[in-house]
Amino acid sequence: MTPPRTGRHDRDHIIGVALDLLDRYGLPDLTMRRLATELDVQPSALYWHFDSKQDLLAAVSDRILAGIPDPAPGDDLLGAAHAVRDALLSYRDGAEIVMSSAALRPGNSRAEDALRAVLSPTVPDADLAATAVLQFVLGHTTLVQQRMHGESYGAASSTDTLDGHGRDAAVFEAGIALLSRGADRTPAPR
Repeated sequence: MTPPRTGRHDRDHIIGVALDLLDRYGLPDLTMRRLATELDVQPSALYWHFDSKQDLLAAVSDRILAGIPDPAPGDDLLGAAHAVRDALLSYRDGAEIVMSSAALRPGNSRAEDALRAVLSPTVPDADLAATAVLQFVLGHTTLVQQRMHGESYGAASSTDTLDGHGRDAAVFEAGIALLSRGADRTPAPR
């Protein structure tokens, strides 16, 4: 559902409408023209708030990641990784948007901050380990979302679920366990 308009379109409202369009149509059909039509403005008006479509997608990525709760004391890597994955899955193509932004905007994100927070008490290079875990979570979640899309269009058939018992959940947990065991042996950056 499109977020209610609160007067003039501001950056926050435009991001909300973009997320709504993302859920309805997916990333390939989230265009500046479609967004402008939804907002009842000319496409050029969007560039008042965003330098480019990639700038808009970066803001959308930040909003998706804002759903990650701060880790509580004693939280483990699996819990933090699940929180990141849940945020990515909360929007259609969420993992793909965040992955694209991570590739084009190197540096820390809310996801890396959450992962680093649970790794830093025990891992020598928590920054490197958090990045490695995030890249695994992004790749895994992208594959899951692609499968979900395929199933929704009848192009794929699978009994895997994210209910905690399916193969996708088992692969996710195995990957995080492997990364967790190796995290304390992360090599020094070159």
